[in-house]
Amino acid sequence: MRVYIIDGQGGGVGKTVIEKIRAKKSDLDILAIGCNSLATSAMLRAGAKFGATGENAIVYNSKVAEECDVIMGAVGIVCANSFHGELSEKMASAISQSKARKILIPTNKCNVFIGGTYRDSLNECIDQAVTLLFSLF
Repeated sequence: MRVYIIDGQGGGVGKTVIEKIRAKKSDLDILAIGCNSLATSAMLRAGAKFGATGENAIVYNSKVAEECDVIMGAVGIVCANSFHGELSEKMASAISQSKARKILIPTNKCNVFIGGTYRDSLNECIDQAVTLLFSLF
């Protein structure tokens, strides 16, 4: 199974997701795609097999859905101008339109709130997302 983890800013959510995936199963192909090099670097250090950075990397890899089973990241990866403007409309559109399954982690940093999750901590939401990943296959 090939999983794309997309993150921006410092890559903290993506880093945590990758660490938790690696703790459960180490043989997954994980591609870390950062909005910036700092995010990509953090995710590579956490155990991603490959890394790519920037708008073109996100757009291109989102369209190559036959190579990707799941795209994971904070809910902001499908919201234009999230991550303080790092995630462009083009990036959000490409991710949203990808044929890959998407597992989104609710955060309130982009003013998107998901009912039923407001009591869960970010760490609990990441745990649930990783559990969901492994239940898909």
